[in-house]
Amino acid sequence: MSCVLLLTVLKECLRSSRNTYPRQCQLTTQSQPNVKEVESLEITLNPLTHPDFFQMHTLFTVKDLYNARVHYGHKETLLHKNMETFIFGSRMGHLIIDLDQTAELLRQALNFIAHIAFRDGIILFISRNPQTTYLVDKTAKECKEFSHTRYWRKGIFPNSTNQFKTITRLPDLCIFLNTLDTAMSEHTGVAHAAKMCIPSVGIVDTNCNPNLITYPIPGNDDSLCAIELYCSLFKEAILRGKKAREQLMKLANSR
Repeated sequence: MSCVLLLTVLKECLRSSRNTYPRQCQLTTQSQPNVKEVESLEITLNPLTHPDFFQMHTLFTVKDLYNARVHYGHKETLLHKNMETFIFGSRMGHLIIDLDQTAELLRQALNFIAHIAFRDGIILFISRNPQTTYLVDKTAKECKEFSHTRYWRKGIFPNSTNQFKTITRLPDLCIFLNTLDTAMSEHTGVAHAAKMCIPSVGIVDTNCNPNLITYPIPGNDDSLCAIELYCSLFKEAILRGKKAREQLMKLANSR
């Protein structure tokens, strides 16, 4: 009787193990995360893996630059030697800027601006042109950033603690709508930003030195329609970066 009982128990154990094994395999398979979903989430949360995550190439065309008179430069006698590589030619004694190079460099600058905004960086618009003061201030306000369109005091960046009597966070990016104070004098903020290792984006006309600008954009810095185009593009890049940050933060929190 004991042998018969033992055989019966063994048969029941084998039956139960056969029934539970498929369920265990099914549960194990269901509990494993979808590898494709995880990889796609990592790519989505890391814009650096995409060369143009914010679609900056769709914002403008070379024709838009031409219509805004971005190609108009100064007289040939005012040409800065470091701007020679960006010159397409001259007409009636005035220099013509190569818009193909301008378009490529502008897209790179816009992409960088969007990444700074995506990472919640502080962006400072800087200009000394009285005709564009209102426009620059308005652009910075609309994208909830900062602007400085007045006289630039010495030591604002290098000596900010003494200037403001407290520890001050410096901007993560400076956008120069023009890099000159006067026709021949460079804006002091350009050298200060370079000294403090603050990246910069700047519109450089044919009489400007692009060497201290991190992302130089060769173009007309005097025409109002050109400045309007620059401001609209910079604002759109910042807003796209901030919008992507909000969307991805919601996506990350929901996971």
